[in-house]
Amino acid sequence: MPEYKLIYFNMAARAELARWCFAYGGIEYEDKRIEFEDWPEMKADMPGGQLPVLMVDDKPLPESLAISRYIAKQAGLVPEDDLEAAYCDAIVDTLVALHMTVIEQVMMLKAECEEKKRVMMEEVVPNKINPRLNMLNEKLEDRDWVVSDQTTWADLQIGLLFGMLSEKFPDMLADYPNVSAHVEKVRALEPIAEWISNGPETEII
Repeated sequence: MPEYKLIYFNMAARAELARWCFAYGGIEYEDKRIEFEDWPEMKADMPGGQLPVLMVDDKPLPESLAISRYIAKQAGLVPEDDLEAAYCDAIVDTLVALHMTVIEQVMMLKAECEEKKRVMMEEVVPNKINPRLNMLNEKLEDRDWVVSDQTTWADLQIGLLFGMLSEKFPDMLADYPNVSAHVEKVRALEPIAEWISNGPETEII
């Protein structure tokens, strides 16, 4: 097996899904977290001047979704059926874009906490988040996992994103019981629960 080193800041954001995939698969890797003040010196050495980067032996793999997809495959989290794998891609792509919307429109908003909460609950949640929750809640009505008969990285992304958002906005899943139960189930998976409990303290963003 190759030697892996995941390089990112000490936050969830674009790297946490890959970390969850590593954890689920029991795959050893170096979780290299850099401080923001050290980034300017490192930037020129990173592909495209961006993070995260996954070093696979001595080969750098950029782009967060490419990294997560690659590790998900190594961890057995990608269905063998090509169409099911594509459905996983679609769900992950959608939810990652949703996460970035929350970061850009709420977390990075230059405003007081109460104003950020108002924007989130009055603008982002009804217009961006709830339509996705409606779709997922219906999809999870009569199935154990969101795409196939096995756990996939799409399930991990659901547990990751809505678990994080629920920590900041506890009532978000109140009207979506199937999604709420799914989040709890994913986060209770032994390797994921262990990572959440014992992994490095990470900024939830």
